[in-house]
Amino acid sequence: MGKILLVDDNPMLLLLYEEELSEEGYEVLSARNGKEALEKYDRESPHLVVLELRLKIMNTLETLKALLDRNRDLPVILNTASPLEGDCYKRWGAEGYVVKSSDLAQLKEKIREALAKRRNMGSPKSYKDSMIGHVTYDANR
Repeated sequence: MGKILLVDDNPMLLLLYEEELSEEGYEVLSARNGKEALEKYDRESPHLVVLELRLKIMNTLETLKALLDRNRDLPVILNTASPLEGDCYKRWGAEGYVVKSSDLAQLKEKIREALAKRRNMGSPKSYKDSMIGHVTYDANR
């Protein structure tokens, strides 16, 4: 179905998400901070990333920018404890966001939608091709 990288500093939440998404047929990788996420991305080339909004080691926007610098078409879903105002996640380059919950129905739906959209776009850009265009983020906007 697809390879998903989960990035969160909460090991219990990672375990829950890993179990649920594995049962859905996804290959699931996990990382506990942004630095580890980039290392796993470079080694494993996941099809989608679920990224905690408040990372302590290498903040979320730095991590998101670095991921999108590697592959501008990579779908990234932000995972947050509270709703985001408006569609600020789009300015950051994320595909969408979900509010954390023990019911993963919304997250699973966002993942299905993002992977379907990616399949319709064609094959992913290579690392070299994705480095042609860089995305700039302004965290103060």
